[in-house]
Amino acid sequence: HQPVVDQMSSDNIGFRGLLYAGLMIDEGALNVLEFNARFGDPETQAVLPLLDGDLLPVLAASARGEELPRDTISHSGRASVSVAIVSGGYPGPYDTGKPIRGLDAVDDAVDVFHAGTAIDDDGRTTTAGGRVLAVTAVADTLAEARGIAYDNVRRITFDGSFHRTDIALREL
Repeated sequence: HQPVVDQMSSDNIGFRGLLYAGLMIDEGALNVLEFNARFGDPETQAVLPLLDGDLLPVLAASARGEELPRDTISHSGRASVSVAIVSGGYPGPYDTGKPIRGLDAVDDAVDVFHAGTAIDDDGRTTTAGGRVLAVTAVADTLAEARGIAYDNVRRITFDGSFHRTDIALREL
């Protein structure tokens, strides 16, 4: 981020808010894919559960152009893993309207973020997009968080569902 922030400052480009960098590591090199003035999805679903404190005063101060409050949020020191469950065919064509089973079997301590879901006429949760759900687990270690996340991902099913099996694997 810093080279971009420095360049914006030297060019007198004012910016207030959140600057999200989409990054990828390829063959050991860090590559910037994009910048957005918003939180990234699904990355934020793994980051926000790790914050201790209230993020709202920081965001509100930024929006008002005020000095950001110090020591209002900190990193919990824990680890998180978030695994997306997608519709078969995603990012290409995919079917929708598939009933989602197992949401009631997920551990209470795990967060399930809905993205491409809907409620049908019978009150069932169904697929309505390519990225359907993200399951996020927080634990003391990355290995524990990964195990909890995948244990809960396996409890959720729908026809054509798919999830990557390598999230956080190389970090262990």
